Amino acid sequence: MRALVQRVSEGAVTIKEKNYSAEIGKGMVILLGVHENDGIEEANYVADKCTNLRIFEDNENKMNLSIKDIKGEVLVISQFTLYGDTRKGNRPSFTQAAKPEIANELYEKFVERLKANIGREKVKTGIFGAMMQVKIFNDGPVTIIVESK
Repeated sequence: MRALVQRVSEGAVTIKEKNYSAEIGKGMVILLGVHENDGIEEANYVADKCTNLRIFEDNENKMNLSIKDIKGEVLVISQFTLYGDTRKGNRPSFTQAAKPEIANELYEKFVERLKANIGREKVKTGIFGAMMQVKIFNDGPVTIIVESK
């Protein structure tokens, strides 16, 4: 499992076709890719790692605080393209990405673990498999890749 974590001042997702939108304030936007060999253990590991990731500044402007410490929000977006392989040719291959039915289940497990860790009201999502417009106001910029073992 691969999570691209961005510290944000705000973030939002819009899906016009489904009349859906969600937005957050200070926190993180997590773009989440699921590998074909991932399971619940990987989902829990990456969710816990993201929860405890110290990427927010303390009073001394050092990155020492987690999303829990700042009582921030999280927007999670499914992103199978994080497993795009560009080693051959110019068109990415996505063969390492999990099949949609498996990826959706693990995406939901990841989201549920985050909600358990920081509070249901603090976690927003896009819609798995939908074409989305995502606004990310990266703060810093700070962008970290978190991967399962």
